Amino acid sequence: MHKYIVFSFILLFFFSCKEEKPEPQLAEKIEVREWKPEDTRSLTGLTVKRGLKEKTALATPGYVMIQPPESTKTHIINLDGKVIHTWEGELAVVNQYLKENGNLVRLEVDTDFPTFAAGGQAGRIREYDWDGNILWDFEWADEDELIHHDIELLANGNILAISYEAKSQKEVIEAGRDPKHVSKAGLWPDKIIEIKPSGPTGGEIVWEWHMWDHLVQDHDPTKNNYGILAENPRKINFNVHGPEFPPMTEEQVQQGIKMGMMTGNATVDNQHSDFTHTNAIAYNAELDQIVISVPAYSEIMIIDHGTTIEEAKGSTGGRWGHGGDLLYRWGNPVNYGKGSKADRKLFFEHDIKWIPKGYPGEGHLMVFNNDIEHPDNKVPSMWAVLMTSKSPEVEAPVGVLGNHSAVFEFVPPTNSEGAYILEEEGTFGPEGPLWTYTSPDKYSFYSAFVSGAHRMKNGNTLITSGAKGRLMEVTPDQKIVWEYWNPYNDQYRMPDGTVASPIGPFKYMQYRATHFTEDFPAFEGKDLAPLSEQPKPFIFKMPPPAVAQDSIQ
Repeated sequence: MHKYIVFSFILLFFFSCKEEKPEPQLAEKIEVREWKPEDTRSLTGLTVKRGLKEKTALATPGYVMIQPPESTKTHIINLDGKVIHTWEGELAVVNQYLKENGNLVRLEVDTDFPTFAAGGQAGRIREYDWDGNILWDFEWADEDELIHHDIELLANGNILAISYEAKSQKEVIEAGRDPKHVSKAGLWPDKIIEIKPSGPTGGEIVWEWHMWDHLVQDHDPTKNNYGILAENPRKINFNVHGPEFPPMTEEQVQQGIKMGMMTGNATVDNQHSDFTHTNAIAYNAELDQIVISVPAYSEIMIIDHGTTIEEAKGSTGGRWGHGGDLLYRWGNPVNYGKGSKADRKLFFEHDIKWIPKGYPGEGHLMVFNNDIEHPDNKVPSMWAVLMTSKSPEVEAPVGVLGNHSAVFEFVPPTNSEGAYILEEEGTFGPEGPLWTYTSPDKYSFYSAFVSGAHRMKNGNTLITSGAKGRLMEVTPDQKIVWEYWNPYNDQYRMPDGTVASPIGPFKYMQYRATHFTEDFPAFEGKDLAPLSEQPKPFIFKMPPPAVAQDSIQ
């Protein structure tokens, strides 16, 4: 018999949920409050009243695209929170993009992704017409590679996608990774592929970029990629790693799968193989550049798309002369041997994108800064609170976990030719954001993972506080003019009964939401009246208190 800690919220997947239509209610105005260290806040929001909370006269007319978690559906809702259109497929949705012609391109979870277990797994890209007919079905999922997290649609019809590529334990150690931080299953560095669709299922890879080609390490001079970090700010430090935790046991992994905290292919050996967790990609056609969000590094990184495939492998070539090395990075200069912990700007960020041309702030970058650390925390992270919670309605006093979230708009410094400036001290600016959204009371706006934000044409910003499934339209002076809390969860499961994505107790989470104006071309000639039969909301019912256990036979 082996004694070990059993996650006290194991009853999460034994609670019962019934489907009801709650009475429509508008939220009461939330007053700005002063938080005391002992004041507790919910991190999951399971018992919050859901649906429309706020709709003011200043809300921007239009529609919002959402996707229920654990679902094969994509919804478009009006500003009253009513669903006006739904696409339904057969695979779980990761995220989606609506084209001007009314077609929907979705990143979906293939039912067979044998190697990669981390969250955000996908493997399929499908394009649907407005009526839900599949026009294109592209698969990129096998033992060696897997599309995950995000895609970007290009004007020429091609698609950029983030993909894992599996590297063995031997390969990564030879590349200079500290063996203490190498999973037995190896590591999964990312690459970017550009897909040119062809036929109903085909796709040609016409351009690619690999992290693997742009590493640096100062751990072992006898291994590949050795160099001084501070002298290589355009390369990726191969020895960045997260907090150290005791190795998980097989029993703990199986328990995590059962609770929906891990996908069915999680193993003891592949924990921490996803060492970057790249979660967003965007493209700037005017610059011909790609930006990605790398939350495990707490950095965003920009690369040159104007290279050949061969140039993208090296440190020369392209318009800016750096080949596939980083043109720009921002968020955590310690990663390239500069600055200190105090210089860190980003904390496990999500959803980086350029503000489009013609929008207020055009050309600036916007990012959701998820997990800004409080210096007086008593626990290392939200995940530590989660693992010791006695209820799926995970709560923590702000004096124990005082992290908060923010949306940053920032401007990378450039010279007269448009090249990003590497300052004399060897770091990339700016010192801080140009515009920020945080909650007036700081602690009520917090999502430790997922989430996103995008600028609207009138200067407002749509924010997705993803962990709780909260959507907000805010003005430049940070006033909330529309607020909606996702009420849906369709409880989709993979063929083996496991979850498609490890969301655990975050049953209403939203990866990202998108606002469209009323004159968006996709809506021309379409029936946009609310569906006569609205989707049934998911009603969470709190399980009875967990019974502590200290051993399992």
